Amino acid sequence: METSSASKQVGFTPRKLYFVLAIAEACTWTLLITGLILRNTIGVDQDIFTLIGGLHGFVFITYGAASILIAFNQRWGFWMGLLAVVTAILPYATIPFELIQAKRGALEGHWRFEATDDPRDHTWLDRLFRWFLKHPVLLILVIVIAIVLVFSALLLLGPPGGR
Repeated sequence: METSSASKQVGFTPRKLYFVLAIAEACTWTLLITGLILRNTIGVDQDIFTLIGGLHGFVFITYGAASILIAFNQRWGFWMGLLAVVTAILPYATIPFELIQAKRGALEGHWRFEATDDPRDHTWLDRLFRWFLKHPVLLILVIVIAIVLVFSALLLLGPPGGR
């Protein structure tokens, strides 16, 4: 029995993944803003704020990485992909962006496991992308390593605005 790429779609579709991460990014913005208010009004312990900031930073980078992955899978183009990443910089902008993309149908469809007749499917980058999609453990490992490297570099640079 032959399995189609649609039948392989177990777990998170691009739309589900993007929705979950857009909400997570907004939730960490809420934690960060609440932490800032509490730190400046009642003097919340700096360690708690550092934890909140770290969590927000991790989700921010994860959202950015997922945005790039989904933009490539959905063929959004460079500028739309960049806009997706930039929305994470503005508090709560990920939610309206996700809603607009969903309404436009830009999040519909499955992961592109198989090549189609589309000429773009025959580039080396698309073949590499499909290979990684077919090897999700390696894809996740590469993404996690990239996130850890970016997160570590940002920790070395220090928090936004200095200490």
